[in-house]
Amino acid sequence: MQAQSLSSQLQVLLPLAVEWATEQQNRILSEGVPLSLRELADALRVGVKDPDRVRLLQVDAVPSPTHPALKAAYVAGNLAPAAPRGLTLHYGVFVRADHWRNRGLIVHELVHTAQYERLGGIEPFLRQYLLECVTVGYSKSPMEKEAVSLAAPMVSASWVVRLTPASEVCVTLIVGVSSSTLMLMIALPD
Repeated sequence: MQAQSLSSQLQVLLPLAVEWATEQQNRILSEGVPLSLRELADALRVGVKDPDRVRLLQVDAVPSPTHPALKAAYVAGNLAPAAPRGLTLHYGVFVRADHWRNRGLIVHELVHTAQYERLGGIEPFLRQYLLECVTVGYSKSPMEKEAVSLAAPMVSASWVVRLTPASEVCVTLIVGVSSSTLMLMIALPD
């Protein structure tokens, strides 16, 4: 695709994409659920400045634009996988039902929320994201690569909670196979 053609197409598509993304974000914010405590902690770790605003909405299939021009660009422009597991629209995140509360997916999507914040909202994010996807492709997009690289180490960490005989809750954060273990003891009232 030539640079001038690409530029003119983005000028036409961007307002339509912003309108669709804003509508979808509003739907998620009104129907979705807040992040869990672990997801809030993950959001902060990947750079989300206002994680309390994030909402997740479980859907059978992640929606895609229905406007003919957007739909054609979505399919032809390699803007997303054929059956995405999730989609972030600023503070709203669609999560496909068969991946609901999947930590790796949620962290990946939270990186996109941090990108929206860093870039200044829906319009500047989509301008950058769409340009990357149509020039180098979805999987090679620097924004996608950032989400993949920041999510990967977070997914290798896991929490174990167990009750001890002394009526305390033992919370263990295990990071990787051979790294250190952090023990946190919290006494519960009788």
